[in-house]
Amino acid sequence: MHALILSASHAPLEYSSIDQPTQSVDYETVELHAAALNHRDVFIQQGLYAGIKFPCVLGSDGAGFVNSQAVIIYPALDWGDSPSFQGKNFRVLGMPDQGTFAEYIAVPRENLFPKPSHLSWHEAAALPLAGLTAWRTLFSRCMVKKGEKVLITGIGGGVALMAAQFAVAVGATVYVTTGSEEKLFNAAALNIAGGVNYHDDDWDKQLKQSAGGFDVIIDSAGGDGFARFPAICNPGARIGFYGASLGKVNGLSLQPVFWKQISLLGSTMGSPEEFKQMLDFVEAHQIRPIIDEVFSLERGNEAFAKMEKGKQFGKLVLSIKK
Repeated sequence: MHALILSASHAPLEYSSIDQPTQSVDYETVELHAAALNHRDVFIQQGLYAGIKFPCVLGSDGAGFVNSQAVIIYPALDWGDSPSFQGKNFRVLGMPDQGTFAEYIAVPRENLFPKPSHLSWHEAAALPLAGLTAWRTLFSRCMVKKGEKVLITGIGGGVALMAAQFAVAVGATVYVTTGSEEKLFNAAALNIAGGVNYHDDDWDKQLKQSAGGFDVIIDSAGGDGFARFPAICNPGARIGFYGASLGKVNGLSLQPVFWKQISLLGSTMGSPEEFKQMLDFVEAHQIRPIIDEVFSLERGNEAFAKMEKGKQFGKLVLSIKK
């Protein structure tokens, strides 16, 4: 079969032939129709990820056929026994285990779920990791409810977009931040209440003036901007975060955090049970992941280059089945 092979840090991926996975007792072989990129894949290519092993086939998101059944893949392995946190053997598909940037993948049978019927192959491939991460952060951790005011930072990325779509669907009033006026314009189509450009020095004051305060904030960047969140939180607010791409937080004052009784809630991926809940929600509300561009598997390096520039609005998808 053909796959994209990463053999070293900072190296381009090679479109090459490797052995097709063999069938085993507890595993099913999926004929993949589409896969999708996540920032994790680019971080691994850049050497910015723990425990990298080469060569590897990246990719956590995928959808395809098993025994004539259309399936979508839970994008991780060995969540563990607790619904509260992942176990020590938890890992994401695509390094060290073979990922979805290939024509076939073998995964445990319990990783396979029926593809939501309203989604195309490309949309289905765009959903798993982003949808699951957004679901757990919003609902399992922050327990977003109808009527609450929600701020989602970095709109344009896959998880942030899914979080915005989910929050709107449940009846929350959603505001967003982004570093691009074009992305703010595009985000208006999501039925959001408003947004600001985080390059503006007073972005937090703009949000305070327009929204009054937030019950939930969803963030993936961290960095010094995180320190401004408590001031725009309502009492009893929850701040959920699933990444820290801008690093540590300087200048965070704890006084408003304890005085307002604000909860800081870290979140990573989600369990298979949460994955099923997310799929049911997507189907019930007919939600479609936003796709920026589709590339053939052979053009995978072009997709990686685009993600590295950070200009996309939505998911970058690889079309596998011709």
